[in-house]
Amino acid sequence: MPQPPQGPSPIPLTWPRCAEDASPESTFGCPGIRVPGHTACLAHLADPDRDAYLAGLTPGADIDHRGTPFTEPLFDALLNALRDPATGHPHLGDAKFGLATFEGRVGFESAIFEGDASFESATFKSVAVFGPATFKGVVSFQLAIFEGAARFELAIFEDGTRFDSVTFEGSARFQSATFKGGAGFQSATFKGGAEFRSATFERGAWFQSVTFEGFAGFGSVTFKGAAGFGSAIFERDALFVSATFEKAVTVGPLVCAGRVLMSGATFGSPVTLSFAAQRLECRRTRWSSTAEVRLRYATVDFAHAVFEYPLTIAAEPDPFVLADGQQLAEASLVSAFSPGVRLASLRGVDAAHLVLADVDLSGCLFVGTVHLDQLRLEGACTFDTVPPVVHWRRWPPVRFTERRTLAEEHHWRASQPGAVRGWNVAVLGAGRAGPLQLAPVYRALRKAFEDGKHEPGAADFYYGEMEMRRHAGDIPRSERSLLTAYWALSGYSMRASRALAWLGAAMLLTIVMLMAVGLPTDTPKQTATGTVPADGGRVTFEIDKDDPKNPTGNRFTGERFEKALNITLNSVVFRSSGQDLTTSGTYIEMISRLTEPVLLALAVLAVRNRIKR
Repeated sequence: MPQPPQGPSPIPLTWPRCAEDASPESTFGCPGIRVPGHTACLAHLADPDRDAYLAGLTPGADIDHRGTPFTEPLFDALLNALRDPATGHPHLGDAKFGLATFEGRVGFESAIFEGDASFESATFKSVAVFGPATFKGVVSFQLAIFEGAARFELAIFEDGTRFDSVTFEGSARFQSATFKGGAGFQSATFKGGAEFRSATFERGAWFQSVTFEGFAGFGSVTFKGAAGFGSAIFERDALFVSATFEKAVTVGPLVCAGRVLMSGATFGSPVTLSFAAQRLECRRTRWSSTAEVRLRYATVDFAHAVFEYPLTIAAEPDPFVLADGQQLAEASLVSAFSPGVRLASLRGVDAAHLVLADVDLSGCLFVGTVHLDQLRLEGACTFDTVPPVVHWRRWPPVRFTERRTLAEEHHWRASQPGAVRGWNVAVLGAGRAGPLQLAPVYRALRKAFEDGKHEPGAADFYYGEMEMRRHAGDIPRSERSLLTAYWALSGYSMRASRALAWLGAAMLLTIVMLMAVGLPTDTPKQTATGTVPADGGRVTFEIDKDDPKNPTGNRFTGERFEKALNITLNSVVFRSSGQDLTTSGTYIEMISRLTEPVLLALAVLAVRNRIKR
């Protein structure tokens, strides 16, 4: 992989300098290089000598005007002397303008630089236009200052290009520019907007430690070689919409106080993104190789993205550490946002290759996600929860047992008539997703939790699935009634307290009913009757038992309570007590032996579902 160019170095004043202002009172004098055969630079040359020098220039000639101060007329005169009569465009060989100062507009429109072009430490005080120029040699703008707009639209750089430590005080436009060699913008500062839309970087592109104080646009840019944005700072939005990354890419760690927009981008090789940003939008992106996205502070939107290989989205717990061991400065984000990472949407995504680690999913939209059951959740991935406490401002009062819920369920419940306070209606993009659409989402997430051996989490999503099935409009009334009973009795075998409460109520009712009408007044006595033959021999007895008599008088005594309790406890474990009962008591015991073991089983199953691993 090609290596980034080394950092900038100041230009030493090694050339023979102009004699203008070279008096003892002048510390430096004019830094312009002398015109060959003269003691002054082009700016301070006498008019006849300047005219003679310009007349001697031919298209394609090498020029050296380092340190020369150019006015706009002087610059135009130089460029006119180098124009090709056949095309009317400036044609230069090697061009050296290091430390030069351009006072007026600089126009290299359609210029051709056959050799190397050096503008190191040059100062452009007005608009500088270099597009659509063609640079066939190495180009260097290191330490240059553009006080006005810098325009490089459609420029072609056929060899290496260096903009290291350049300061763009106005807007910088590189739309549709082509960089055929390596392009270095390390430590550059873009104080105005930076626009690289539709530019092509055929080899490496390095933006390490770059500061974008205004809007940064990389829409539809093609990175055919390595791309690096380590330690870059975006103080406003960064746009990478429809960009294409064909080689291995490491973007970051960087800070963006605004949004990083990468929607429509294509990543053809392994990529690592490390951002501390307010928001990262990756809608309709295509990831054709493995990728890792490590984030801080960001809200992430991956709606309709395509993952062909495993992709990991992870929250970075601590500030990013740079290559020099220093922590990445996050001052622009610390005061306004929490360092956690929030996922906004996975709609339209095939989640079979997706891994989420320590991500907040409380506001994530899942409806429309494919293969959600194969989603891998690592670390502390959190979901939204139901509204807390008991809601007394309606009848009957409502209390929700804490469980994980989806953002779409919040939105749906908040939109229902009579909804209690606490459901979040402001779920951006939730649309009209209802129980029919949410049931399969809960089912898929339940399986994902089960595959991850997280049974309590799976239990919450099973509860959500059953809730959505109960409220769905496409099920028969009989099935809804059955599900409602299942919910009321045990919370779909997920609420042990509810099942135990019903069990306790059923046992209490059984005891009361047995004491009232189930236990006879007295225990029936057995009677043996028979006839003794006169001449002796075998005697036959018939043993009979009196029918239990319905109770009368005081029925609620301690003795009767003890008997009723014994019968009830045996019924809970599906055993017969052997007690004599009235006809009503027999039916009461039968019903008790049928219902109470079921309620006990539901309670046991609910406990198991909450503690199973």
